[in-house]
Amino acid sequence: MNRNALSILIASTLAISALMPNTALAFSPTTADYVAQDYQQHLAPLWDHFHRNPELSLMETKTAKRLSEELSSVGFDVTQGVGGTGVVAIMKNGPGPMVMVRADMDGLPVVEQSGLANASTVKMKDWNGEMVGVMHACGHDVHITSLVGTARFMAEHKDQWSGTLMLIGQPAEEKGPGASAMMADNLWQRFGQPDYAFAFHVSANSEAGKVIVDEGSPYAGADTVDITVHGIGAHGASPHQGKDPIVIGAQIVNNLQTIISRELAPRYAGVITVGAFHAGTKHNIISDEAKLQLTVRSLTPEVREQLLTAIKRVAIGTARTAGIAEDNLPEVVVSEFSFPPTFNDQKLAKRLKGVLSEKMGDDALLAPAETGMGAEDFGFFTSDPYIPSVYFKVGGTPKADFERAANGGAAVPSHHSPQFKITPEPAIKSGVEATVHALLDVMAK
Repeated sequence: MNRNALSILIASTLAISALMPNTALAFSPTTADYVAQDYQQHLAPLWDHFHRNPELSLMETKTAKRLSEELSSVGFDVTQGVGGTGVVAIMKNGPGPMVMVRADMDGLPVVEQSGLANASTVKMKDWNGEMVGVMHACGHDVHITSLVGTARFMAEHKDQWSGTLMLIGQPAEEKGPGASAMMADNLWQRFGQPDYAFAFHVSANSEAGKVIVDEGSPYAGADTVDITVHGIGAHGASPHQGKDPIVIGAQIVNNLQTIISRELAPRYAGVITVGAFHAGTKHNIISDEAKLQLTVRSLTPEVREQLLTAIKRVAIGTARTAGIAEDNLPEVVVSEFSFPPTFNDQKLAKRLKGVLSEKMGDDALLAPAETGMGAEDFGFFTSDPYIPSVYFKVGGTPKADFERAANGGAAVPSHHSPQFKITPEPAIKSGVEATVHALLDVMAK
């Protein structure tokens, strides 16, 4: 081919590409190339939109509408209003497993102080009718943007997979009832029960773009417990004429910690935290009642039952020791609404780690390093009935930020902080890539 002919061919190719901007995506040689180009063309401005326009739990109407439009535009059959504001998108592509991918949509009642150019200035009336600032202080904007990126890839590459893909935009993860509300709205009965399920959470505590797959339980179960301690009121100058519920309550607080230190096996994990203690009205009045509010965290059903049973025993036993009558012992109430632990299917988690290592490189994976007992409502989807699932994490903070913090610089802001911020490009790209590789593995033709 002579130089003139080559020039004409190149010019023609560029002209066709200009008329069909998405053609390059369809013929990208790798998943990473496709996702990188799609991020620049579509996902970056979409994340900017979601970040600027957060909505509180149970109020995600505009977010759900935009998410639905994005998923519909690439061929998914979308249903809105599931469990309130939930979104369910289905794409059928021949025989094979049904696989669910979930992303939560809600923001938090926090005034953003991240310093980002696209920081949220949104204000909404909260559930009590009070006007509050709202921001994506936990990275859910990354999750729903990545869900759209996953949808776009899977719709564009239907020749690479077979089965039914279910994408879920879940409301109210932060407030709590989102996943359980969708299940109560007959999610599986209406759309089918998945054979596998995946989700991820962006992590400010991990290096941006790295993927963390836990083979055990990435999130704890959470229960709330209310203890009402009854006493006998008296004058503060005559404590012998009453039964002080504040003293009894304080003893209960201390005694509860012995459950963890002296009853729970050392290799098991559990947390009992008394987050609130309310009693009394005046300096010189011994009240007749004290109220304690607890959060209880566990990783297995057995430990959960052990902790809840022991809390009731300790509260009642402490009051008995103080001389409280049998008909006036503490009331211990476990909330009916609790979060089950999020269990990763060990076999599926190992399989996913192998796939990600092969497709994204060994250096793309980080070992789990979670030290807290945070809870998640993803378990409502996967625990009963049991669905093999993996909930992984994707780092969102540049390595340089951790190095500066280690050398005396500003600390990396935590989740739910007004200063919380995520570097979106590596987080979204890795979130999409990891999810796509997981789907292509379990839905391979």
